[in-house]
Amino acid sequence: MLEGLSQHCAQALATHGCASVSVAVAHRDRVVFAEAYGLADVARGVAATPDTVYSIASVTKPITATAVCVAADRGLLNLDDPVEKYLSGFRLPRYRDYSEPTLRQVLQHRAGFGGHYDFAYAGLPAIRHGVEHYSTLYREPGSRFEYSNLGYGVLDAVLEKATGRSAADFTAEQVFAPLGLNACQIGLSYEGERPRALRYSADGRPYPDYDTTHHGASLGWASASDLAMFGLLQAGGPGVLKPETAAATRTALPITAEQGYGLGWFVSRGGPHQVVAHSGGMGGVSAMLAVVPELELSICVLANQTGGEVRTSVVNRVMAELVPDHPSASLPPSFLPERAVAVPQGLWEGHVRTEEGSVPLLLRVLPDSGAEVRLDGGPMVPADVVAASDDWDLRVSAPLQLPTEDARVNSPRLVLELNARHGHLVGAARAMKNGEGDGWLGNCLSHWCEATEA
Repeated sequence: MLEGLSQHCAQALATHGCASVSVAVAHRDRVVFAEAYGLADVARGVAATPDTVYSIASVTKPITATAVCVAADRGLLNLDDPVEKYLSGFRLPRYRDYSEPTLRQVLQHRAGFGGHYDFAYAGLPAIRHGVEHYSTLYREPGSRFEYSNLGYGVLDAVLEKATGRSAADFTAEQVFAPLGLNACQIGLSYEGERPRALRYSADGRPYPDYDTTHHGASLGWASASDLAMFGLLQAGGPGVLKPETAAATRTALPITAEQGYGLGWFVSRGGPHQVVAHSGGMGGVSAMLAVVPELELSICVLANQTGGEVRTSVVNRVMAELVPDHPSASLPPSFLPERAVAVPQGLWEGHVRTEEGSVPLLLRVLPDSGAEVRLDGGPMVPADVVAASDDWDLRVSAPLQLPTEDARVNSPRLVLELNARHGHLVGAARAMKNGEGDGWLGNCLSHWCEATEA
């Protein structure tokens, strides 16, 4: 099996300057292939092995979704309950008359939350802070897909309220332990007995441990073998869910022509075989778990460096041999095609609502797909990205600092994603950072934004 994979991985690691990659394949009820290549710790020259535990980024989401579904099977919660039922009286912020999102919609990334991620390299963020300040609804729940780590941070709070245990402890007891996944954890750092792969930036700097307000979205740890075995839940293997609940996790609403999203899983549409998968990427991490239920096959690839090139190359090499004729579009991430900007030219005046107050905004839409932005009374700054998609009539990115305490930490860029509605522009103003070249991966903090023609 997988003859020549060693040479392929060695070449991919060298070409992209990646520290290591771990590969595991599970079939029916056991791991049938497990190998690791490269270094788990570069400075000490420690080789990665099949037992090495990696940070898995967003591949944590199907694990958290499974824990939520276990709680539903046990009658501790109902997936069609409003999420606010489990938030101790907290009402999600909304600036339009939107309905209450359900737990099912949160699992599907259709609750109406904006894009969000945050990483704290010094000090520990409060999960409640993330929920209270960034859980604004930007669209009617159920209307569209918008990928948001914040939703899975909210699910951490839901699990704690519904089960009386921390989300990490409940997941360990009700998902990892019954499945015998001894190398799996959720938390700030891996605390077990297995060797751990350090995380590296794209240019080879070791990341410090870092925290988030969305553990259930991002802070999982696993060996490739254990994660491949977890994937067999989607292929009829030993499970912790009722059969009808397991089937519901694969019931996916469409995102693109090639992919939909179920309860914590991307699900392919079309192609010779259905592929149930999740990708993950953050500072020092690139991961993929892909399951082909019809073939009772689960494939996991984990790398300990920022950037998805090695992960994608290795996954495609393994899939090409084990799943003939699979289209690459069957695997996440999923991208919507760009389209022409659908916002009238001219001057738009409005504001960004932040936890520290309203920030004045002036936007000029120019001919030939140009735009300028002024924030908080400062100078007009040319946008370096002006685009649109099926989700947003206008997307504008400019090097502007949103003047809030959170945004000043590691989010020096402003991205506006807006829709035209009855003479108004409404949507999100995101404080972001591109890449990690001048430090560590930054944050994406969404705020309600609206403007009218001046």
